[in-house]
Amino acid sequence: MNPPPLTLDDIAALSALANGIIPADERDAGAAAVHAGVSIAGRIRDSWNSPLYLDGLKTADRLAREQFSRAVGALSPPEIHTLLGTLADAAPLFFRQLRADVAALYLSDSGVSQRIGFPGPSSESGGYPDFDQPQPQRTVSSQAHPAMNTPPILPAVSSFLARPAKMLIGSQWREAASGEWIDSTDPATGQVIGKFPAGSEEDVNFAVDAARRAFIGAWKRVSPHERGRLLQKTAALIEKHGEELAQLITLENGKPLWEARKEVATAVSWTEYYAGWTTKLLGDTIPVSLPGQFLNYTIREPLGVVAGITPPNYPLTMPLYKAVPALATGNTIILKPSEDTSLVALRLAELFLAAGFPEGVVNVVTGHGKTAGAALANHAGVDKITFTGSTDVGRALVRASAGNLKKVSLELGGKSPNIVFADADLDAALKGVFMGIFFCQGEICSAGSRLFVEESIHDDFVARLADMARTVRLGHGLDPETKMGPLVSRAQQQRVLDYIRIGAEEKARALSGGKAPVGPLTNGFFVEPTVFAGVTNRMRIAQEEIFGPVVCAIPFKDLPDAIAKGNDSPFGLAAGVWTRDLRKAHQAAAALEAGTVWVNCYNAFDNASPWGGFKQSGWGREKGPYGLDLFTQIKSVIVNYT
Repeated sequence: MNPPPLTLDDIAALSALANGIIPADERDAGAAAVHAGVSIAGRIRDSWNSPLYLDGLKTADRLAREQFSRAVGALSPPEIHTLLGTLADAAPLFFRQLRADVAALYLSDSGVSQRIGFPGPSSESGGYPDFDQPQPQRTVSSQAHPAMNTPPILPAVSSFLARPAKMLIGSQWREAASGEWIDSTDPATGQVIGKFPAGSEEDVNFAVDAARRAFIGAWKRVSPHERGRLLQKTAALIEKHGEELAQLITLENGKPLWEARKEVATAVSWTEYYAGWTTKLLGDTIPVSLPGQFLNYTIREPLGVVAGITPPNYPLTMPLYKAVPALATGNTIILKPSEDTSLVALRLAELFLAAGFPEGVVNVVTGHGKTAGAALANHAGVDKITFTGSTDVGRALVRASAGNLKKVSLELGGKSPNIVFADADLDAALKGVFMGIFFCQGEICSAGSRLFVEESIHDDFVARLADMARTVRLGHGLDPETKMGPLVSRAQQQRVLDYIRIGAEEKARALSGGKAPVGPLTNGFFVEPTVFAGVTNRMRIAQEEIFGPVVCAIPFKDLPDAIAKGNDSPFGLAAGVWTRDLRKAHQAAAALEAGTVWVNCYNAFDNASPWGGFKQSGWGREKGPYGLDLFTQIKSVIVNYT
């Protein structure tokens, strides 16, 4: 049966709602630039989610008339914004489908990237440049940093920061048993913005006891379906408080607000993804050859108490990468977030509790790695450690796990090769290389920090990359003009500056950056985006993980040379390949020793795609169905019914 025809009012409503989701700005007309409303109307006529859309439009019309006494298409942009917020609660499936379809139409339009470049303001105001235009006359030098513009934060964020945060153990909010606290610092200013407990072994003992009681008690009686519902509620709460969480991420981690908003969106989709897995943890029946009649079946069971120890670069998603699949599979979780970004995890804990998780199922213990982290790793009551961080700490966790032979999964360091062949789409490669190293201030384990460029194009390509690096505007992450924020701590800033000094001592040449900025940014933990040339693969800056905005450019002769140099590393987390030659792309992907190989893209992540490393980059695979294996064990049951 064909759906009823759409009226002009329906199409006007779709257009107004789409324009509210991606509004116009100085760069382009937003959703209107791709005629999103009309395009979705055409899909509805072709029976694309027609019942969902038609019901949603009726709800939107009713709400618009109740709130504003006008049809949707007649509302002003602020009124549309208010209506969208109401629809998110009143018709969540319609709202999410509309948002997804509008975003897909907008981002898949070939003209969008030409008009807006990277997320953020236009290049005329210091943003990322348009890649089809000559660059030198349009650059904004990173040598002269303007004063920081830091807009006021949300009242909810101010209220949260005004009170000392406490750990969640069981269902209680607790200070550290020692009474000690750790200051949380805004890395853009060096100023203290809050404090949280300095947990220790005694606090870890309380948390493990609470998690164990929940695992053998109330949590075991919760059905898979209800586990999924609890995770869906958590996702909805994260989405509801998204702007608050994004500001808190920026204040504590330093990344620009547009990056923090992307992190919040990932957190929502990640939690929703694994919520769907709770009812799909299947076993097998196995044909056995024993004499007589036997039934052999398997059951996938949770491990028990899981401890998740997380780094500071993604203070919202990293705790969720550990907690959500653990909870989906029926485990209880104790999170120990980085001492550099613990406030975000404690706000997340409030949302878990608000979603209705039983007492002791989710616990958050804050503190230093050498105390709280070590206590978790050594605790005989912990059944599993899941960790993201440095390879050295990963080794220490493996040693600590030997006491009770607890399961361990590790996502560790990287020194990923990003390989550009002369036959690549060089404009696309330049953009991909740039984001591959400078996204998240370079504080990302998959950063393409070793750039291999074919000899015939090496000098020109690297010079263009250095020119782009000099356009990056540093500043406070809440400033809408900021393209790159500070590093997460003074210690990390000093580590990166030490490696820059080592590179200079090794006779590498810094074509851009190479220092901390002066002026208004001096008190923050900033490092200018640095492009090193004249690098050999044996230099320390090419072999050791720096974890900052520093890329080492190295020429190569041909495919075998690129593979040999790319694999010459103790790490094997990720790699990138840029070429138009399909045969060469597949040969490179097969030969590179990395857990993920991106071809003509970089840092392309999906919840369903496995993530983990070769060599010293870790054990196990997170994400997708592979991630379930990290938190479950197989029980075999054999029944004799002869």
